[in-house]
Amino acid sequence: MAGMDKWTGFGSALASFLFLWSMVQSHLPVAFRHRLSTWANKLASFFSPYLHITISEYGAERFSRSDLFLAVEAYLSDACARRAHRLKAELGKDSKNLQVSVDDNDEVTDTFKGATIWWYAAKKLPRSQVISFYPGQDERRFYQVVFHRRHRDLVVGSYLPYVLEEGRAVTVRNRQRRLFTNNPSSSWNPYRSGNGVWSHVPFEHPATFDTLAMDPDDKEAIVDDLEAFREAKDYYAKVGKAWKRGYLLHGPPGTGKSTMIASMANFLDYDVYDLELTAVKNNTELRKLFIETTGKSIIVIEDIDCSVDLTGKRKDKKAQKKNSEDEADGKPMLSVEPDKDDGTKVTLSGLLNFIDGLWSACGGERIIIFTTNHKDKLDPALIRRGRMDKHIEMSYCSFEAFKVLASNYLDITEHELFGEIRRLLEETDMSPADVAENLMPMSKKKKRDNNACLAGLVEALKKAKEEAAAAKAKEEAEAKEKAEAEAEAKEAMEKEAEAKKGQGEDQGNRDTTSESTEGKMSNGEIKGSEQVASDN
Repeated sequence: MAGMDKWTGFGSALASFLFLWSMVQSHLPVAFRHRLSTWANKLASFFSPYLHITISEYGAERFSRSDLFLAVEAYLSDACARRAHRLKAELGKDSKNLQVSVDDNDEVTDTFKGATIWWYAAKKLPRSQVISFYPGQDERRFYQVVFHRRHRDLVVGSYLPYVLEEGRAVTVRNRQRRLFTNNPSSSWNPYRSGNGVWSHVPFEHPATFDTLAMDPDDKEAIVDDLEAFREAKDYYAKVGKAWKRGYLLHGPPGTGKSTMIASMANFLDYDVYDLELTAVKNNTELRKLFIETTGKSIIVIEDIDCSVDLTGKRKDKKAQKKNSEDEADGKPMLSVEPDKDDGTKVTLSGLLNFIDGLWSACGGERIIIFTTNHKDKLDPALIRRGRMDKHIEMSYCSFEAFKVLASNYLDITEHELFGEIRRLLEETDMSPADVAENLMPMSKKKKRDNNACLAGLVEALKKAKEEAAAAKAKEEAEAKEKAEAEAEAKEAMEKEAEAKKGQGEDQGNRDTTSESTEGKMSNGEIKGSEQVASDN
């Protein structure tokens, strides 16, 4: 009974102390309360050998969650969640897998190089029911790591960087890869979710290098180049280059340029940013879009020769000379066709700085891809090595590419019609897209009927060959007619020149005769002869 009374008295005293302390706290100045809290922490640390590090959910940038907090959350869910007693499950944003993590107010233990480390997940609620403009002030979640003071250097110098690296790796493995497109600048609003410079959807394109219709040797060279880039972070830093690489995909339509991009993204496990240049108003917006991209990404500008005028051609020298003369005369020139304000003002210089200037070094592990159907239309400065490091020609379907398509669509590697198809592919230009369309079974009757599919492809190749021959003959006939017309025009011009020359000679003779007559009159010869005639 005495023991019970003792503990009852102790509990009553503690409750009274806490009540009085809360009353006193409400009347103490804020500065004095902070001072008391500091003294209490110093007193506790004097008797305790353990140190605490707090990792808050929101750091200096209150509109985005801390990268370290997210990495810790991913690391604990992967490495330590099995030892937790309270768990929470959620499908994280941009994640393709269910994420099980440590719940709030729970503790897990981790070990690192012989040191024991405790992790606590906690949450601090706001004192008053006030709607805050900053999301980080509404509900503050944080992780607290506790360790013995003798492991301070180990935890700060090695363990926390290890947690950061492993957490990022877990995030990359679990994330749902995304396909981004740029929003018009008029809708940019950093304070509203979904109104940033980029919007995205899940990237679910199934293309791989195994299914890509391309020569195997060329595919192997591209895969080796991509692997070398992915593992070359230290090498790029050593040689003093930004960790990026440019690829130019050029070739006729339907040759697999977009499929190549999807295969690269799936091989590297990268996000894809599809940049629409016509929606970018100026170079400043282009720079803003670039710095908002993340690492491990592919930035794509498709059909760059058709997006904006980036040929780099200069104005006509005569027009420049005329303008300079008018400016020298002090006469202001009015534009006949004024520039439209709603059009893009992205310049070649701005795009060059985008892919190879100082801003291109912001971040790392990025691939920049341009696609075009007409490589010769692009300015040489845009596609030189160092900007577009590797030029990949996506050509018409070869027999090796056809074999890949036959394996994909028909599950065959040999057939009696392969010989004829090979001969026709060597004589005819047909894109892989057209070949694939002829191999795809479109009806129940044709389904799984390899003979019918291959026979249809043979007929399509023969028809394409005939059409190509007819087009070539027509082109040759038009060229011949044009040459004949030019020859006739040239002959007519020569005849006209000769006729003008003859007329000039006749005119010259008449002028000579006239001048001779005038000379004689001036000398009195004609007048004298007329006088003799009158005397007679």
